Amino acid sequence: MFIGLRVSSLFVSAPFLSSASIPTPVKAALVTAITFVLYPVCRPGAVEPGTVGWVGIVSGEIVIGLLLGLAVQLVVEGAQVAGQLLGVQAGYSLVTLLDPQTQADLPVLSTFNQLLAVLIFLQLDVHHWLLRGLAASFAYLPPGAGLAKLTTGATLLQAAGGIWLAGVQLAAPVLVATLLVDITLGFVSKASPQMPVLFVGLSFKTLLSLLVFGGTLVFWPKSLERQFAAGISFGERLLHLSR
Repeated sequence: MFIGLRVSSLFVSAPFLSSASIPTPVKAALVTAITFVLYPVCRPGAVEPGTVGWVGIVSGEIVIGLLLGLAVQLVVEGAQVAGQLLGVQAGYSLVTLLDPQTQADLPVLSTFNQLLAVLIFLQLDVHHWLLRGLAASFAYLPPGAGLAKLTTGATLLQAAGGIWLAGVQLAAPVLVATLLVDITLGFVSKASPQMPVLFVGLSFKTLLSLLVFGGTLVFWPKSLERQFAAGISFGERLLHLSR
């Protein structure tokens, strides 16, 4: 039961594994299969008797799985923030689509970036990294060994603040290109006030943003690979802080 709780909470917070597009029976079958695989090598030791002890252990297992999944989910959220920034610069901020992951309306480029990040997540086998990290967590944090502390929550909040930084880094080429276009159009409008700079500029910025964004997608797999690896390392650091 303790192993299953940790595995199932990972399926609640991790990218792709928590997707609403995966049927619940399939998720339940995967959680059960992974639990049976891990049980012979991660069998819990003696646990504290009593109602309070059992509640504490159950809560700790849920928190541990959530922390490990959220540490990687932050990378996908950073890609969404990059899509929102790109949407504003490219003129697509008012165009929304239904996000298949969260079943909510998001800007079209945010949805595209999220799906792209999830595809790279699967292509790099990051879900295998997560499962290996989950199995390793039983070695240094067996059931009942620790609960989430205040330091863990503060560290997670600090990492969540890095979502904005990750989004700006992914969107930086487009932001720089559109900034240069705005400066150029400003000089043109001063030199020739009769020219309809506003109408020409909007179309040109949209085209340039899409071209630059398409060119930078080549570097996304390497960039996200580093960020996913850093996310898993951060998740393991959070679990060590929970002891």
